[in-house]
Order: sequence, then structure tokens, then C-alpha cells
Amino acid sequence: MKEMMWVFALIILSACETWSLETVVRNSTFNVGSEVNLTCSKKLWNETFYVIWKIDTNKKCRISHSNSGRNEDSCNGGMSLQNTSSSQSYLHIPNFSNDDVGVYNCETAYPGGADEHIINVAITVPPNISAWFEWKGNKMVAVCKAENGQPAANISWSHTGNSLLETSSGSDGLITVESTLELHEKNLSCIITHPYWKSGKTLILETTKGQPAGLPFNLLYILIAVIIIAVLAGFLFFAQKKLTMPKSCRQANTSPSKLSQAEDVEEVEPYASYVQRVNSIYNS
Repeated sequence: MKEMMWVFALIILSACETWSLETVVRNSTFNVGSEVNLTCSKKLWNETFYVIWKIDTNKKCRISHSNSGRNEDSCNGGMSLQNTSSSQSYLHIPNFSNDDVGVYNCETAYPGGADEHIINVAITVPPNISAWFEWKGNKMVAVCKAENGQPAANISWSHTGNSLLETSSGSDGLITVESTLELHEKNLSCIITHPYWKSGKTLILETTKGQPAGLPFNLLYILIAVIIIAVLAGFLFFAQKKLTMPKSCRQANTSPSKLSQAEDVEEVEPYASYVQRVNSIYNS
């Protein structure tokens, strides 16, 4: 179909005194979720013989229109050919997503010439950002992360120091950037910039991720173990001290009962001596 249309257009163009063929290559970037309109010619709808869009994204498809009424649409993704109020043709993409990233080739023919536009279409996706303190070995470090963005975010720190930057890409083409800084300052913040935002985002690091600030897991466990051992040792010490109390202390504890028994004997002694004296009288 394309070849026949090109032959038809060339026949018409050859009949004209002058004609031109223009090829344009350009790059375009759009925010995720936005509505996108791609144009490939300034000619009006009724001035063109045909318009063919060949789309090469995660799938390949075609959308075309001709004055002969032979139209085609194999994309089935919400894309459509539309006209502006001044009857200029454009390709409309609703709710632009990562699936729409790719190469868009547009061919159009009109009296006096033809145009071919090759548009490399990219996407801008804001990353998910976070920052925290954590322990690596025996050192505390600050971590700043910009996750699943497109293109890659840029990370900088409010204080200079030894930093490590790691970048990784997912299967969906989104990029994660992580910067790690050895901690030398208590008050620290990281600045993340991205084309999606008009200005950078600043994150202030306050607490350690997944643990109390300033205390690594191994030291926390050691501290808890020391406290438990100290409590048990104190309990055992006092228990043993009570069991091994000196005899003098135990005698001091029993002296009151012995004194009370002595007092009872002294109270009985006068009566006993009286009985002995009476018995001695009768025996005599």
C-alpha cells in the first residue's frame, strides 16, 4: 500500500515544475501521564495526499490517512489522527506512558513535495526519593536514593565528603540512583534534581532507617545482653549473701528467745525453792 501511494505521489510531483523532499530528525520528551500531540507537516489536511505514521515502540504498528479514503489503524492503543482547528494533522497520544517511548516515523505527500519526520520520543518520570542513616561495618553513612525515575536523577550533598554513587536500571527502563556519604556532620541534607521538577528536592536526614538513630544493631544487642547479665548477677549475689550469713548474725537473731526462756526460769525458781524448804521441814 505504501509503495503504491509513493508511486502515485511521485507521478504527481513529477508533473509539477519544482518539488522538494524534506527529511527531519528530532527528539521530543514528554512527562508521564500527559497528552501528546505529534506533528510532521505544516500542510493542511486538505492539502495532503496522504499521511502515514509508522510507530516503533514496544510494539510496531501503523496509522494512516489518504484522500482516497483508504485509512489504516493497527495500533489499537488509543492513538489517533486528528486535526487542529486550522485543519493541520497531528497524531494524538492520550495518557503518555513508558509503553509509548520509541521512534515515530511520519511520511506525508502534498502538491510540490513530500516530508519525512523521524521523531525519537522519550519520557520523563519523577523518581521516588528517600534518605536515611545506616551502619556499614563500623561506620555510619548517609544514604540518599532516587528510585524508578527517567532520566536518571542527580544527587548532591549539603556537605562535602567521600561519597559513592550507584546507578541501576530496571526491566522497564526506569533508573534508580543511590548516593552514599561517609558521615562527618550531624546536620546533613541531600539535594535531588530531575527534569520533571522545576526545582530540586531537599531531604533532611534525621533518623537511622530500621533502627534507633546513632546505634547499630550489634551494639544494641550487646547493650541489652550486658543489662540482663548485670541484673542476674546482682540477684545471685544477694541470694548467696543471705545463704552464707555469719553465725554471729544468726546468734544475734536467736538471743531474744533465749532471754525470754531465762526470764521464765527465774519466775519459777521462787516456787521451787519454797517446795524444797517445805519438804525439808516434813522430813525432819
